[in-house]
Amino acid sequence: MGRKVTVATCALNQWALDFEGNLQRILKSIEIAKNRGARYRLGPELEICGYGCWDHYYESDTLLHSLQVLAALLVPKMALANEANYRELRWFTPWSRSRHTEEYFLPRMLQDLTQQETVPFGDAVLATQDTCIGSEICEELWTPHSPHVDMGLDGVEIITNASGSHHVLRKAHARVDLVTMATTKNGGIYLLANQKGCDGDRLYYDGCALIAMNGGIFAQGSQFSLDDVEVLTATLDLEDVRSYRAEISSRNLAASRVSPYPRVKVDFALSGHEDLLQPVSEPLEWRYHRPEEEISLGPACWLWDFLRRSHQAGFLLPLSGGVDSAATACLVYSMCYQVCEAVRDGNQEVLADVQALLSQNSYIPQDPRELCGRLLTTCYMASENSSQETWHTSTRATCVHHISLNMDPAVTAILGIFRLVTGKSPLFAVHGGSSRENLALQNVQVTPLLGCCKPGWSQLSRLPSRGSLFPEVSSSLLGYLTKYDCSSADLNPVGGISKMDLRAFVQFCMELCATHRATADLCPLQEDMGMTYAELSVFGRLRKIAKMGPYSMFCKLLNVWRDTCTPRQVADKVKRFFSRYSMNRHKMTTLTPAYHAENYSPDDNRFDLRPFLYNTRWPWQFRCIEDQVGAAAASREPRRQSFRAPSPA
Repeated sequence: MGRKVTVATCALNQWALDFEGNLQRILKSIEIAKNRGARYRLGPELEICGYGCWDHYYESDTLLHSLQVLAALLVPKMALANEANYRELRWFTPWSRSRHTEEYFLPRMLQDLTQQETVPFGDAVLATQDTCIGSEICEELWTPHSPHVDMGLDGVEIITNASGSHHVLRKAHARVDLVTMATTKNGGIYLLANQKGCDGDRLYYDGCALIAMNGGIFAQGSQFSLDDVEVLTATLDLEDVRSYRAEISSRNLAASRVSPYPRVKVDFALSGHEDLLQPVSEPLEWRYHRPEEEISLGPACWLWDFLRRSHQAGFLLPLSGGVDSAATACLVYSMCYQVCEAVRDGNQEVLADVQALLSQNSYIPQDPRELCGRLLTTCYMASENSSQETWHTSTRATCVHHISLNMDPAVTAILGIFRLVTGKSPLFAVHGGSSRENLALQNVQVTPLLGCCKPGWSQLSRLPSRGSLFPEVSSSLLGYLTKYDCSSADLNPVGGISKMDLRAFVQFCMELCATHRATADLCPLQEDMGMTYAELSVFGRLRKIAKMGPYSMFCKLLNVWRDTCTPRQVADKVKRFFSRYSMNRHKMTTLTPAYHAENYSPDDNRFDLRPFLYNTRWPWQFRCIEDQVGAAAASREPRRQSFRAPSPA
């Protein structure tokens, strides 16, 4: 006899410490799940208080207010995320007593609600009248020996995962593969819920809620959406799980040896009265976004959350004509496009947010170009070094409110004061100046101009009653930015995306940069960085993800680039990278909060925990590299054969 159960999982756009809003979104998801016939609903990790509370977890108020809205059983987490962007061990201690529970005394406010003094707390599973449910939380899915393995062997048929997993380009493939593989090897049903939206920090949680069974996907949530509440349901037959498992002999042998979990008996059933005509959900094929689509959607949703929750008037973006500023303009347009689509689909919350931002209660956004013209102000701050091509490219952005400024008089005035004080006239390198003069002349065009002008323009350009956020971008890995210029913006939607992915994104959106070389136009046109962006992406990944220093990076690239570079060329490139990287590392301490999209981000604030003061000569490391270059050169020299005269007969 079948045992059909309808289960629900969800993705919620929760906000740190927004207890009232978080509660309302939880209640809405519960209402939707119940209306669809679900008898079990799963929400994302820390959905009551919000995931990104950080050191607010230390405050007693956070616990108090969470308990005030708590209406569900507490489940302990045994594996905590404590790398990269996560610091869970800073605030929480994992449950380490495997297969053990203890009685947890409920606060009196919950005792009055539940009419019970204690609840079992620990490493256990729930035994209902018709099935068994186990839980793992976020990081536990990614560990080498996940709890779902032993739970499935012990007869648990439904595994739930309340997750707080942020977006990284191409990460969805890994997440979906982990879930489907878990249910392929062990059988069973897997429910994944996730946070969505910006929780108040650099991360964007990308939803992707799903329901899987026996290696197949039966419900897929959106990865990027402006909907604050999204609920997925599926009706599945528990008999399909049991018959699937019965044929896996290796699993059944392992199950006979597994240590059992404590069962917490629940007087409840997920299945209702048997209905032979009730349809069950059919499997579907997961639809993935291409990286260019992920870039167009993720940072745009992140920008929308920042804009509506900060109650600002819009964005001010200085345009350079390069890839970075063009991509940022495209992202604001993408945000406007998604807003118009959401309103067209009947999303009243998005409509109310737009009307509040523009202070127009009757306004209904329909055309993303028109909305973009209201929310985005661009300016082109030209100088004598600005090329006509750059000017033309920068003015081809989406339909926006645009300001053109010529900054030459201000630059001339500043240089005049410098000459008056010092009696010297600095020159660009192409005109015979030193590298230090060249860098100073680039900085003098930026720091006093953009750094001082942008805040004023952002406050006065559109709506005097409110300010604007002005995203800015930079090649921060090499410090290819002016401190307190690019790093003085409010947020950076492209700061964690590689230049190669950005180029593909811009071409995907509007094919602006197919022939235009990116340049800051701060000095007469020349090659500024001494390396390509493709090489820079390789250096960044090896430095952060592969955790390589100068010598190990040289050894790695010696093999990777063996067909295109000599050992001397590889050595020079690696040494140039580490010299420039370490020389400019101090700039990361002031880096604009950036959307985190790549795991080699150099963001010093919370992700890339490295020193900002180095010996930029790297004497020991570079000497090791030079020794290897010398050894490689010696090995290629023809060996001298010693001549021995024949002995007399």
